[in-house]
Amino acid sequence: MVFSSVIFIFYFLPVFLIGYYVSGWRAGALLAGSAAFYVWGEGVYVLLLLGLIGLNYLGSLWIDATSDRRRRLTILIALAACDFAVLGFFKYSEFIAHNLNAVLPHAPIPERPERLPLGISFFTFQLVSYVVDVHRRAVKTERDIVRFAAYILMFPHLIAGPIVRYADIRDEMHADRRRTSHLGLGVQYFIVGLCQKVLVANTVAPLADHAFGLDMAHLGTGAAWLGIWAYTLQIYFDFCGYSNMAIGLAFLLGFTFPKNFDYPYVAQSITEFWRRWHMSLSSWFRDYVYIPLGGNRHGLARTVRNLLVVFFLTGLWHGAAWRFIVWGLYHGAFLMLERFGLGRLLDRAPRVLRHLYAVLVVMVGWVFFRADSLPLALDYLGRMIRPISVPADIPLILLVNAQSMTALAAGTLLAAPLLPALLERLRAPRAEQPRPDLPARLDTRSVHAMPVPLLAAGFVVSVALLASSSLNPFLYFRF
Repeated sequence: MVFSSVIFIFYFLPVFLIGYYVSGWRAGALLAGSAAFYVWGEGVYVLLLLGLIGLNYLGSLWIDATSDRRRRLTILIALAACDFAVLGFFKYSEFIAHNLNAVLPHAPIPERPERLPLGISFFTFQLVSYVVDVHRRAVKTERDIVRFAAYILMFPHLIAGPIVRYADIRDEMHADRRRTSHLGLGVQYFIVGLCQKVLVANTVAPLADHAFGLDMAHLGTGAAWLGIWAYTLQIYFDFCGYSNMAIGLAFLLGFTFPKNFDYPYVAQSITEFWRRWHMSLSSWFRDYVYIPLGGNRHGLARTVRNLLVVFFLTGLWHGAAWRFIVWGLYHGAFLMLERFGLGRLLDRAPRVLRHLYAVLVVMVGWVFFRADSLPLALDYLGRMIRPISVPADIPLILLVNAQSMTALAAGTLLAAPLLPALLERLRAPRAEQPRPDLPARLDTRSVHAMPVPLLAAGFVVSVALLASSSLNPFLYFRF
């Protein structure tokens, strides 16, 4: 079940919200509803998730009760090893076996068909961050297993993030009553995310799918650039739309999730891009990998090593394939170049050139991310670089209609903060004034109330398209 579906919007969500607000047991209602949501899509895999929840819950209590630092560290390592072992078995065992078989053809290793439990990368990172924070004494150990299970299983972030640390929502999880002050903001975030997903991402998806699905011999330069332009918008509005829907659902439940995107395509460097793209993942790798490795505190060689390790893991996190690893290292290479000289050159360049540089680097990187294999990615890039005209461009042109071109144009404009700037010029009222109980990580002072007719129209059109189309994938479900 995905958020952008008729079943979720008109059946699951209303029934769940009624039960959630009527029930006197907040954590229990949230856990039951989230378990039902996960079972709908995964069935028996919910038992695996519940087992990991129980293991990490007991392990965190053991860490909290242990005063010996060495023993605490041993327990932490054992828990993290179990969590990552499960992730590795389901996500990487086939990849490892395939590569070993290529190197050792006379000792074949069975390649288990890959079928990932939904959201396994996200809930694994949340479990690991929790036990690490307990070990660091950065968060108070949760002794109520129902609350802890509800935090991990909470359906808005369970499947595709954002990665929510327990410290972000612990106080709200322990609140005596459900907060209703942000319900309007929650509805707005959900509808905006739904429109991003359905009106832009789903509409440009056929262009990207067709371009990357063509035989490379039939792919011309124009079709290649059109395909990567479409995919650049598709992946952003798909994932950002999901994150906004998740944030909106969290507001409806009385929680505040961390911001996950901040207009990444307006970045003027790759360093800035990673401060704006999938922010919860970037901060996770910074706090739990980069800084523990030493960050940039121990000289040039170790800084380079730490950056390469982080972006190797970032690529591997997204998928068990060499193209994802190359994509991660590709971004890591540009971050190193910017840190060690290129950044100073960019600072002296005109703003428009800095922006074009960042967008071009990101688009080239998306080719590795989207192509079905590394050789196909390299071939696709060759088609983008060398002027090639082939008659087979015509089928792609058939997909270039008023609807797809409107989505491309609207997506390109809305990828920049033009709408907030317009609302500011029109002196639109803020959604609500900042409150001391609302964490600064999601500042409502920058959130303007969208006109109700515009939200209503966007919702109606989105639902109509959902009802009439079978194309409704979430790209990050597979990660």
